[in-house]
Amino acid sequence: MGRASKLHEKWSKDPEYRAEYDKLKPEFEIARLLIKARTQAGLTQAQLAERLRTTQSTVARFESGRTNPSTNTLKKIAEATGTRLKISFEAIE
Repeated sequence: MGRASKLHEKWSKDPEYRAEYDKLKPEFEIARLLIKARTQAGLTQAQLAERLRTTQSTVARFESGRTNPSTNTLKKIAEATGTRLKISFEAIE
C-alpha cells in the first residue's frame, strides 16, 4: 500500500474527511470512465486531444477529475473513442 493510500485510510476515519471525499465520488467515477474509454480505444491522451481538437493537458485535467467536462464534451469523447454516452440517475440508498 502506498503512502497516499495509507493516509486516505487513516483520514477516512474522520467523518468530515469522509463526507468531503464522498462528495467527490461522481467526479472520480467520470475520470475513471474517461480513462477506461480512452485506453480501450487504444488512444494516448495526445491522440484523444487531437480528435477532440483540444490539448493533451485538457484531456489530462478531465482524467484527473480537476475539470468536469460538459455533456457536449462527453458526447465528443464518446464519439472519438467509439463508445456510446449513457447518463443515468440512481436512487440514493
